[in-house]
Amino acid sequence: MIKFLIVAVLLLLLFGGGAKAVVAGGAKSLDMADKLLGSGGGARLLLAGQPYGNGPRQMLDIWAPENVQQGDQLPVIVFFYGGGWNSGERASYGFVGRALAQKGFVVVIPDYRLTPKAHWPDFLEDSAAAVAWTHRYIDGLAGDPDRIALMGHSAGAYNAVMLALDPTWLRAAKSDPAILRGVAGLAGPYDFLPMEKGGLAEKAMGKVKPAEKTQPIAYARGDAPPLWLASGDEDATVRPRNSQNLAAAIEKAGGSATLRLYPGIGHTGIVMALSAPFRSRGPVLDEASDFLRGVTGRRVEAAR
Repeated sequence: MIKFLIVAVLLLLLFGGGAKAVVAGGAKSLDMADKLLGSGGGARLLLAGQPYGNGPRQMLDIWAPENVQQGDQLPVIVFFYGGGWNSGERASYGFVGRALAQKGFVVVIPDYRLTPKAHWPDFLEDSAAAVAWTHRYIDGLAGDPDRIALMGHSAGAYNAVMLALDPTWLRAAKSDPAILRGVAGLAGPYDFLPMEKGGLAEKAMGKVKPAEKTQPIAYARGDAPPLWLASGDEDATVRPRNSQNLAAAIEKAGGSATLRLYPGIGHTGIVMALSAPFRSRGPVLDEASDFLRGVTGRRVEAAR
């Protein structure tokens, strides 16, 4: 208890106290808070800075359960972070890697190209390349290449869902869309036309014609991998209707989509709930892990 109180005081000194300060500090502050107040065990960084392409943003980290052994074949989650397609770095999302590794997954966290240097579809091509690399090499890193699922928050959820719904991207990366078992999306933008003028989406993909090409909902199909779409009912950044509309479109097409709305949670709060200090905000980690554990137990047929 004394150690916990000391760490709590340090956290207050570092961030000025409270969740609002952690939010203001971004993912890096959240990761530090998780390190300070987390259990400190159950997960380890297996590989850092592994290239999956030739560009400076085409690198990934891999987290695994602490007791992982050579030759293990654990289910694999590729996690794409958010940041409006213009910010983010994999090193700040160790809290996600630790959380999912403690649940028994091998976790791959890639960087991808960002605006203003890159635009649609650069970040989708990078995301697909990271998944293709994972499928090719993860069996030598304690992962099962036949049990890969995706997860993402915000812009990262967009990337993940687009890979699952439109098989074009994985095929272009010389991979098979059938490798994806499912996707857990947190507060993702999936149906956001018209784009806000001057907004992050317009800066990232506003020049694409027709604009419908950029919308995940335009690719809703019945044979897509199962989706778990979560949003907070207080999200004013990416409205819950994005998840609601996509879930309805998938179900109408005969596919599988689970919609989860968390009361009292906003856009940042839903990813904060994956970190140790803020899990009391909602059972996001447990419920996402249950879904991911379930879908990695069955194979999805390739789209045609």
